[in-house]
Amino acid sequence: MAVASAGVGHAQDKPFEGVTLNLASMNDQFSTVLVEMAPEFKEATGAEVKVDILDYGSLLTKTTADFVGNTGGYDLITMDIVWAGQYAQNDFTVDLKDLIERDKAELGTDDIYPKLMDALGNYEGKQVAYPFAGYANVLAYRKDLFEAAGLDVPKTMEELVDAAYKLTDPSKNQYGFVANGQKGPAVAQDWMQYNAEMGGSILDEDGKPALNSEANVKSLEVYRDLFKKAAPPGAADYDWGGREESFRQGIAATMQTWSVGAPGYFNPEISKVVDTVGLALAPRGEGLPELYGIGGWGLAINADINDKQKEAAWAFIKWITSPDVHKAFNMKGAGSYIRKSVVADPELNAKYPFLPLLDTAFEKGDGDYRPRIPEYPEIQDILGTAVNSVLVGDEEPKAALDKAQDAAVKVF
Repeated sequence: MAVASAGVGHAQDKPFEGVTLNLASMNDQFSTVLVEMAPEFKEATGAEVKVDILDYGSLLTKTTADFVGNTGGYDLITMDIVWAGQYAQNDFTVDLKDLIERDKAELGTDDIYPKLMDALGNYEGKQVAYPFAGYANVLAYRKDLFEAAGLDVPKTMEELVDAAYKLTDPSKNQYGFVANGQKGPAVAQDWMQYNAEMGGSILDEDGKPALNSEANVKSLEVYRDLFKKAAPPGAADYDWGGREESFRQGIAATMQTWSVGAPGYFNPEISKVVDTVGLALAPRGEGLPELYGIGGWGLAINADINDKQKEAAWAFIKWITSPDVHKAFNMKGAGSYIRKSVVADPELNAKYPFLPLLDTAFEKGDGDYRPRIPEYPEIQDILGTAVNSVLVGDEEPKAALDKAQDAAVKVF
């Protein structure tokens, strides 16, 4: 049984009987699976895990308030990859290096993709979280529409843009492209992905803001034009949910997305494209090195909780990321991978045939196209306002990014 292999004891040996762990979780696909599996951890250890499922903004706001106020309201926190710098600078969470060293014999870290071990929790030598849910940027596309139009699956950004225009036909309620446009984190994060794939960068070589670089202005022009000419009406207000739904309902022909959502495309209860969806590696600009955006979540332990709570929290991290439990977690549709053996598992591959894409992306991953610096939340807010202002027609790309650059310089 999965629980017995997790290194936290059998049902008759419950070292954390009476302990309650409060876990703040992002409302991604894995959250409901955490809730479903929590009783298994209680059966193994005695510790109850209560999962508080929050949207992105609420998760950041509530957990930051908990850290700053030293209230210890949450024991465990799903930490977005881009919060690592902020966590490290402020010592919000336990540095897990010593625990990892202590328990290395049972952790099997050699089986965890090194890029994920670093990006999902390590910042300048501090392990502020443990990798838990690795995502890859992938391209979801409609195989039937590409075949009917005689188009190959895009391997470059130039090919993707060309296909998006060719596959747009408003008379059929068919659009070639969809992405996040909503003001705030949604549009900032999606544009940063496209920006990196077109050769742009948020920081210069010295680690300083370069929001209004020539490459960034050009990529924002391309992003704006795709929204104007190839996206569904109202897409400038889409967040992740709206973007995903438009693809699952068959409205959009292409969508760059996080791999966590991919299991849903093959679920006939929520998807109309089960038989026509294809997945491919995210395209790169012509001539750019082979790098693929990676993201996702680590599990972090609040530094303010007592030692017994910390040990129980660490036991949960070891359990949920152990090979057998990690496999079971993903068989239930969590879409969250960190282990090479799980990505290669035959049973999972039979259920989710796109997993070889994740292996390539995780091996050649770029976890820093959204800079994991302490100032990231402010930079994200600045870009979230600037990019949306361009999409809704209030500003031109260069003017918006010039203004954003001025604001970013004040943050550093």
